[in-house]
Amino acid sequence: QVQLVESGGGLVQAGGSLRLSCAASGIIFSINHMAWYRQAPGKQRELVAGITSGGSKNYADSVRGRFTISRDNAKNMLYLQMNSLKPEDTAVYYCNTRRFEDNAWGQGTQVTVSS
Repeated sequence: QVQLVESGGGLVQAGGSLRLSCAASGIIFSINHMAWYRQAPGKQRELVAGITSGGSKNYADSVRGRFTISRDNAKNMLYLQMNSLKPEDTAVYYCNTRRFEDNAWGQGTQVTVSS
């Protein structure tokens, strides 16, 4: 089974930083394109950042320059460094492959940014 466990969320003031982690199992992590997604109340889940198996990175316009996605293939870990956080970043953050339709979603981790 595929298991995705997110951690690192919390309550932070606007302008602050958080580092999210995702532990993945049940996949050959090193060959999968990975991504962070988020979902705010009443809104659709959206792609935040992606990283290919080769390390190429892409970001949603709303987070580019503030967030950094990275991976550690030796540890099957995915990370999201979030700086200069804004209230509109408040959401539940999830990790998954770019082919998320193949997998179940994890519990996610709540990020709340206060103004």
